[in-house]
Amino acid sequence: MSENPSRNPSENAPDGPKKAPEPSGVDLARVALRAAKEQARARGDAAQQKKQARRGGGLRSGARADGRDPMALGSAINRLITERGWETPAAVGGVMGRWPQIVGDDVAKHCVPEKYDEDERVLVVRCDSTAWATNLRLLAPTLVARLNEDLGHGAVKVLKVQGPGGPPRRYGPLRAPGSTGPGDTYG
Repeated sequence: MSENPSRNPSENAPDGPKKAPEPSGVDLARVALRAAKEQARARGDAAQQKKQARRGGGLRSGARADGRDPMALGSAINRLITERGWETPAAVGGVMGRWPQIVGDDVAKHCVPEKYDEDERVLVVRCDSTAWATNLRLLAPTLVARLNEDLGHGAVKVLKVQGPGGPPRRYGPLRAPGSTGPGDTYG
């Protein structure tokens, strides 16, 4: 017997690497069918998930708690405040409600907090007379420190004190053009 020189000698060896037989037509059809079934199952699962999402997540009503159960008003509000990042404005709103306890009854009778600018961290307070506005400007550093103790460090940087607003301007024949009214009382 003569050896065929074109053949690889390792193929003839009994312990050499053997090639796996290439799949025939029937085997290829089985592999293609299995792949098509897996793809169809994946598409069906995705369609089922979409359908459940439209129906409300596929959750069933039952005895166990889920995300659709009613909750107490306080917990719902606290969750909303934390989700939206309203902790500081809500705390300042609480301070506006407790203004007499923070500044004292005497000051609270004459000075009222009007608004809070969260970006600038400025609390605007309006007083009913210029004398009280001056008094509150002198107390401003103490009040800012007291507010920051209550709200957290840096919640209020500046206390902007405004005097009383003047009466509405009335335009007419008896008014001097450009007059601002009694400036000492309302300015």
